[in-house]
Parts: sequence; structure tokens; C-alpha cells
Amino acid sequence: MRITRFGHSCVLFESQGARILVDPGVFSCGFEDVRDLDAVVVTHEHPDHVDVDRLAGLMEANPQAQLFSEAGLVRRLRAECGVETVDMAPGELFSVGTVMVEPVGNMHAVIYRTMERVRNTGLVLREQGGAVAYHPGDALDVVPDAVDVLCVPIAAPWSAMKETIDWVARCGARRLVPIHDGILSAGGREIFMRQIANLSVDVNDDPREWIVDAMQEPVTV
Repeated sequence: MRITRFGHSCVLFESQGARILVDPGVFSCGFEDVRDLDAVVVTHEHPDHVDVDRLAGLMEANPQAQLFSEAGLVRRLRAECGVETVDMAPGELFSVGTVMVEPVGNMHAVIYRTMERVRNTGLVLREQGGAVAYHPGDALDVVPDAVDVLCVPIAAPWSAMKETIDWVARCGARRLVPIHDGILSAGGREIFMRQIANLSVDVNDDPREWIVDAMQEPVTV
């Protein structure tokens, strides 16, 4: 599996016969130039995860690609992007080339008790005969089994660092990809990444590694 970051929560997952772009949002850049996509997946409706204007252009440039989203967003994407959009239902697996995708979870993490929660669907991506990756969108309530590569929301108005550290420890993956970092300064980002990697392991455990950091530079796992 090859993984490329486009900033914030936008990640491209590639395997033989599959190119899947997740969460092309307003804090992300460069994804609009990606071609030969097989699927574009949106975990939820917040603009940092879906820039509808640029998404419409991306889909026009990739007419062969399928667009998937959580149920609450399907009608809007169909109307504003002019593209048929597939409803991802939690637990209903679908395949993109050689990658099996399992939608998981149901709701966005709580930002504040008076704010309405939106739907959020995370993605477990299983490469045939290869790696298993997890992109949670904006929630830390799902801990999938046997994940090799974990996309970690490192800073958000809906999480505290201590919660993120505990979630990373429960998931168990040794290889990490930073996401949801568009709200941080460079210095703050480095602090969050160091603390999450170091504090989520026990003394005798193997260290965790941030395997993808630089923008638009693919890494193979």
C-alpha cells in the first residue's frame, strides 16, 4: 500500500488496482490535480473534510471514479457536484480494486454538548495480501482489529491529547500517519506528534513511527 498526504485529513491510499482519496477538504491542497482515481470517499460533512467546490472539479477530471459518503451527505453531494454518490452504511463492505473497504462508526465526536452532532463514517482499508489502514474521520470511538497503519487526528476541537494517546494505544498500530493537523502551528504540530508517539507505548513496547509526514510525498508500507 502506498500512502500520500495532501494536508489536514486528505489522504490518498494506493494499491494494485485501486486509488482511493479520502476527505479532500478546505485545509488540504494538491488533491485537485490527482488523476486516475477509482474512488473518492468523504467521512462527513464538515468543510475541512469536503471542499464541495474543488470536489466537483476533481470528479469531473476523474469521471471513472466513484464518490462515496456517509448517508447524511449523499443528497447534497449529488446536487452540488452533479455526481452519483454512494451511501456508505456502517458494516456494509465494498471493494475498490484489490482493496476491501469497511465503513465503521456512526457519529462525529462531541465538540460541545450544545452543538448538534453530525454523522461520521470511518474507513478500514484492507489491501489484498497486504496492509490494513484505518482513517477515522472525526471520531475516536472505533478500535478496529489488526490495523497496520493508523491515521491519527492529532489536534481537534473535539479531542484532547490524552484521549488521542489512549486511542492510539488501544488500536495498537506501530505505523502512524498524522491527520487533522491544519489547525496547528509547525511547533505545536511537532509537540503533539512527539507526545502521541512516545506516550502511547509501554516501556517495553516497540516504538511507534510516523511513517508519512511530508506533503505529497508517497510512502510505501
